[in-house]
Amino acid sequence: MILYEYPFNERIRTYLRLEHLFQRLDTLANRSAALDHHYAIQTLFEITDVAARSDMKSDVLKDLDRQRQHLGGFRDNPAINARVLDAVLQRLNGCYDTLSHTAGKAGVELADDEALMAIRSRMGIPAGTCSFDLPSYHHWQHSSDARRLDDITRWTAHISPLREAVTLLLSMLRDTGTPHKVTALNGQFQQNLPQGKTFQLLRLRIDPDLGLVPEISGNRLMVSVRLMQFAPGQVRTSLHQGESWFELTLCS
Repeated sequence: MILYEYPFNERIRTYLRLEHLFQRLDTLANRSAALDHHYAIQTLFEITDVAARSDMKSDVLKDLDRQRQHLGGFRDNPAINARVLDAVLQRLNGCYDTLSHTAGKAGVELADDEALMAIRSRMGIPAGTCSFDLPSYHHWQHSSDARRLDDITRWTAHISPLREAVTLLLSMLRDTGTPHKVTALNGQFQQNLPQGKTFQLLRLRIDPDLGLVPEISGNRLMVSVRLMQFAPGQVRTSLHQGESWFELTLCS
């Protein structure tokens, strides 16, 4: 099954973008080729660009605190496993404390690394990191795999508090939804959303063998999915004609 996710607000959209970049960074950093480590550094710069939004840190802290207060209300509920609840609250408290004690925006410490900033200034230029432009970076790329990985690990440590917090918040958000199977007729599906309840994320799983690409749109009142027929080698898609199904999850 292929998973597609659709955020209902800009805050969750930013969290998903960060998660995507974190996962890409892991994949590239865990490889051994110098070229992979080059793109790992580029991904690190992309993360700091996304995290540089002025209200990014405050948004994450507010979400963590909101979850702490919400879950704290279940302490006296006999239907709740107290040990599991305490473990989740401990993670929330840990993320909140670590992030709140981080000075400035995520990754701001990287700006003090002159060598790293020299690489960043050249990455926006096509082939700007050639050996004749940045000989010291060329030398670094020819150092041992372990040396490069150690440096990348040290640099990425500065974004770890933000990463842990965003990862936890998205995990908790996804756990609020219950998947159910729905059917689309002639490639289209619409569902009205209940009033008084705010959804933040839509998750859609579909069988890749169907060859269909979902185009998702939504707001606080309704969600709409159009299933487009995709054929390898074709640039354009067309609306699927016929009945098909997919798994839908709404998370609040």
